[in-house]
Amino acid sequence: MRVIYILWLRQIKRFFRAKSRIFGAIGQPLLFLVALGYGIGSIYAKAGQGNYLEFLVPGIMAQTVLFSAMFYGAMIMFDRQFGFLKETLVAPVSRLKIMLGGALGGATTAVIQGLLVLIISLALGFRPEHWALVPVAIAILSLLAIAIACFSSAIGSFVQDMQGFQAINQLLVFPLYFLSGALYPLDHVPTWLRIVAEFNPMSYAVDAMRDTLIGQTHFGLIKDLIVLFIVVIAMISFGAYRFRHIEA
Repeated sequence: MRVIYILWLRQIKRFFRAKSRIFGAIGQPLLFLVALGYGIGSIYAKAGQGNYLEFLVPGIMAQTVLFSAMFYGAMIMFDRQFGFLKETLVAPVSRLKIMLGGALGGATTAVIQGLLVLIISLALGFRPEHWALVPVAIAILSLLAIAIACFSSAIGSFVQDMQGFQAINQLLVFPLYFLSGALYPLDHVPTWLRIVAEFNPMSYAVDAMRDTLIGQTHFGLIKDLIVLFIVVIAMISFGAYRFRHIEA
């Protein structure tokens, strides 16, 4: 456990020392919340759908965690470039612990950024329907962050250059986000889009966040949690498998 803790703490310190990452974590979600929340909000309200800002916040929190946790794979590539990864891999500890320590650190920083979005949303007027369920929403956000960080570590373990990682990142992240229902309800979308969303694990994280924060759900919280736990286990296994074959 000490190895996992040390590598987790390293990621936390890297995050707080990089002020630009903190400002970036606030800037992009704020743009989405203001531009979409207020820009589309009036149209959404006229359509009889209610407050769009409240509908949008859970999706923006999930988006922030998705983008941030995927960035952990880039950290692995930086460690490889500067030789830290090689020093870590030759240590007499299992590679599973090395992967988990770093991934949990990346997941924690992603959750912190998600919480910053929640704080900004509260300042903009967002209010959870039940404050008692906010810790449950944070736990769901943490599950998403762990799954994405482990997946990102798997990608970073076999991609050799930053351009390749960015290409894979964009190829995966944007479809996961835009096809998840984070920006629109899934109840009235075309059938093909609803089917795609049902196979998108991001959809269940967004739906669970929306259920706990504003009381709206498409799949149901139980189904959301079952899918999320399965995805977390699968991504940890995938990350551990790829990390055992990593070359520094």
